[in-house]
This record gives sequence, structure tokens and C-alpha cells, in this order.
Amino acid sequence: MRVAAIDCGTNSIRLLIADVDREELTDVTRQMRIVRLGEGVDRTGRISDAALARTRAALTAYGEEIADHGVTRVRMCATSASRDASNADDFRAMVRGVIGVDPEVISGRQEAHLSFLGAVNGLTAEPPYLVFDLGGGSTEFVTGRTDVEHAISMDIGCVRMTERHLPGDPPSAAQIDAASAEITEAVDIALAAVPGRDSRTLVGLAGTVTTVTALALGLPEYDANRIHHARVSYDAVAKVTTDLLGMTVAERLALPVMHPGRADVIGAGALILRTIMERSGHSSLVASEHDILDGIAFGLAAAP
Repeated sequence: MRVAAIDCGTNSIRLLIADVDREELTDVTRQMRIVRLGEGVDRTGRISDAALARTRAALTAYGEEIADHGVTRVRMCATSASRDASNADDFRAMVRGVIGVDPEVISGRQEAHLSFLGAVNGLTAEPPYLVFDLGGGSTEFVTGRTDVEHAISMDIGCVRMTERHLPGDPPSAAQIDAASAEITEAVDIALAAVPGRDSRTLVGLAGTVTTVTALALGLPEYDANRIHHARVSYDAVAKVTTDLLGMTVAERLALPVMHPGRADVIGAGALILRTIMERSGHSSLVASEHDILDGIAFGLAAAP
């Protein structure tokens, strides 16, 4: 079965078209665009007209891809920004008009389940796992072996923390301390709830994690095949985080693995990542390029 999964988060919107056969998933195409749907939502409570326009343009292109590849089933999940916005109905109407399906504005727990399903498929590291999906507006924490046992979503993400605490370019020590305090409090709550400190393997998902991994590995360009299931140490993550927080946005943009739409928020994302490793007691991290998109695709194929 050929399916299309769309994940619309706070910072990016991503498309996976894949052929699914039993528990095997073969990519046809994976695409990502930074649309910053959640820009200003933490402050205003609304999705801006500009963000809606950027998202509409991305969806129009994705709709053409879906038609060209003969997809039989389509599912779009929308996460943190569209959960929080007072004008979420406008967002849903726009999506329906562009690609002909209703977006599912999923809960943080649903998001966590789909992320875990995508992340652990094909993973050979030792369970139980603590999987975290570090997004723009929220971070999901999930523990389990082959299925979700505990899950929680916390409102800490790279866009939200940048807008709240890190306006400087580069951010000041006081700004970093304020962000770190809120992040640490949220991570400790999450790790107690899931409970994450009992896990054997820490698995990180999404663009912050894969970009920090690419930097830690010293890659000359972004290479998903080298990043997927790469293991990086806490010391390497800590160094990358310190480096990123000390850079201007222009300096981050010059890094060969940096997506232009991620440069202004990657410092906050790296700080969240480093804090999760510190507070969970894990000395290393396994990065995964497979995440909620893969979970959505598997779920589409299993649906009656």
C-alpha cells in the first residue's frame, strides 16, 4: 500500500510517501519545509496570517507530490501550535481546502505514541527505551520496549523556549540561565512521570537532535544515512550546545549541516537536548531519522 503521512509541527511541516508491506516501510520520498506555524503562538495564542500562508504554500507542493505518486491513503497530523491556537478552525479549513483531508489535531499523548512507533521499528539497541521527540513547541517523552508503556508531553520546544527566553544574538548568560531553569523543571517532571531514568537506551528524534548529531560527528554535509542510529556521547552534545549558544545566527548559518530555518532556534533545542541527557543520567544518545512520520504511515497501512 502506498501512503502519504504529513506531520505539521510548530517549526516544520514534513511529508513521507512510502510503500508499506506488513511491518516494512520503503521510502518513496521524504521532504521537509520550515514554515514556523507556531511563530508567536506562545505570546498571542493565534496562528498568524503569514504562518498560515507559508503552510498553505508547502501543502500545495505536497499535494502535487501526493497526486504524482499515486497515493491511496493520506493522513495529516498537526501538533503543538495547532493545539494551542485560538484560530485552529481557520487552520483546519485551510488544510481541507488545499489537500482535501482534515488534519488531525492530535494530543501530546497521541503524538508520543506515533513517535515511539516510528522510532523503535528496526532499532537494535537495548530496551527499555526512553524516546523523546524534541519539537518546536513541545517535547514528548515515551518509555517502553516494543510498545508505549508511559508517555507525557511537555511544553518545552526550540521555538517556544527561544521566544520566551533567548532573544539575544547570541543569547546572554542570564537568558540561558532562565531558559535552563524552565527546561530543567519540565524535564524533571517528565522523567518522574514516564519514568525515564530506568531506561537503558536514550533515543532522540526530530531536527534539533539530528542536527546536533551531525555537528557532533563533524559531518561535512547533512547525511541522514550516517545520522540514523548514530550514537553520540554526552560530552559531544554538551560541547555542541555550548558552541551553538555562543554563536550568532549568522555564524550558525555558516555551519554546513544547518538548515536555514533552524539556525535561530537550534540553541534552545540543543539546551533541551543536553538537559534531557543530564537529568536522565544517560551518557550517550541514539539519534533516529525515523519518527512520527513513520508511525503515521504504519498506522495508515494498518487501518481497516
